[in-house]
Amino acid sequence: MQAVIDYIVQNGFVLFLTIIYTAFCLYVGWYFKNKANTGVGEYYVAKREIPGWVVSLAFFSTFASTNTYIGQAGMSFKYGLSWAWVGLFWAIFCVIAWLILGPHMRNQTAKLNSFTIPDYFHFRYKSNLAKTIRILSALTILFATLWYMTGIAKGCAHVLTSVLDVPYAWGAFLIIFVTCAYTIWGGMYSVLWTDAIQGIMMFAVAILMLMLPFIFVGGVGPLMERISESTHVGVNGEPLANGLVTFGSLVSFLYILGIGLAVGMKQISEPRCLIRFYSIKDTKSMRFAMIWTPIFLGISLVCVMGLGALVHGMATPEEAAYLVKHTDEVIGFMLAKFNSPIISGICVAGLFAAGMSSLASVILIVGTAFVQDIWHVWKPLPAKTLINRTKWTMLIYCIIVFIFTLYPPAGIVELTAFSGAVFAASFFPAIFGGLYLRWGTDMGALVSMITGIVVNIVWRFGFRLKYESLKDVHEVFPSFVLAFVVYLLVSKLTAKRKPDEEHLDRVFS
Repeated sequence: MQAVIDYIVQNGFVLFLTIIYTAFCLYVGWYFKNKANTGVGEYYVAKREIPGWVVSLAFFSTFASTNTYIGQAGMSFKYGLSWAWVGLFWAIFCVIAWLILGPHMRNQTAKLNSFTIPDYFHFRYKSNLAKTIRILSALTILFATLWYMTGIAKGCAHVLTSVLDVPYAWGAFLIIFVTCAYTIWGGMYSVLWTDAIQGIMMFAVAILMLMLPFIFVGGVGPLMERISESTHVGVNGEPLANGLVTFGSLVSFLYILGIGLAVGMKQISEPRCLIRFYSIKDTKSMRFAMIWTPIFLGISLVCVMGLGALVHGMATPEEAAYLVKHTDEVIGFMLAKFNSPIISGICVAGLFAAGMSSLASVILIVGTAFVQDIWHVWKPLPAKTLINRTKWTMLIYCIIVFIFTLYPPAGIVELTAFSGAVFAASFFPAIFGGLYLRWGTDMGALVSMITGIVVNIVWRFGFRLKYESLKDVHEVFPSFVLAFVVYLLVSKLTAKRKPDEEHLDRVFS
């Protein structure tokens, strides 16, 4: 009993903030429960009536997940400040997503009455192969999302273990099933509105976390001096020395580029990001989001992408030797080392927000992919049945993710980067062609999608992980290039398969 009392006294403030935040998310889901369940359009895309500022913050928060705040920030402990370059590529793709894809996707999906990315392929390419493309893209979502959700849950569980001494399994259970609950209740309404609040929290926490190493050491000069003169060693036992502050000393630019593209391109290809464009209210809202989303994301990335390198100034050689091999635990270590209940409480709530914002989006995407784009295509279902079965699918999938999280096959960065590479190669050619190329065909979309999936898997497991010389050549390079070239060539060779002109005029008007 005394041990429990001591634990509560020591972690009371952190527990209080975490409980308040969790209760708020559940309340939002319950608040929108009735509104979301009035129809498929309401549950899947929030009736396309969400203000621009909400969508902007939701896009930022769902992309900048624990992959960024824990996984990517921790990687810079191993590779130094050079890792911050990854964030530059992400910011570029954020601009591309909102300038090139956003307006066209909002316009076309509304005209086609599309609720998901797979059904967009079906309605846009309009042929006897369109159903096949829809089902294949839905299966791709189910496959790639599993790795992504595992990485996100893993990161949050590690933070709870480091800061609150919560067992890893219980931390994973909490993050997955609390998020599952409010997503099931409120559908896209609860996803977007909680994401917006989570985005505000994440923005503030990114700035706060950047300050902690400087405060701990005593200023900018002392921290940078301590880092540059560090005697810490890397994974191979060699001294890191001033490699922490020298570009390209600890990691090749090719590997930085690969991770930057694989994850950054999720903004232009992954359903959890693209579905945001479906829900935005009008042109005025779109203009607001086009300007502010890159700003929110860019500032946050500046704060967190090199944070792990700064944590070297807080670690002893023994601690650094452990952390350089367990980079997913760096941010949790930083908060525990700083040892401020108030700061830890605020940051844990923000990191929880980062995980929940991304999990909620992909949980809903998984439910809609299986029910709307596989089950409903095989056997049409009434609206009420669609919604109910979507909820059950989300719950079952979360149970599967929880099991995978208990035995994660890789670190956060590699899990999420592999997921991003699959989406970039298999979805982007078909999406870009659908939005901009009247001559894009169903055959081009189908073959490019298969090419992207196959090359990703073959390159990663057949070449990259087997040959030392190829370890830095991420699977996103060959898979994306080949898939895009295949889309263009096959579409040209099967030009007769393009939809009729009346349909294309409607889509592109």
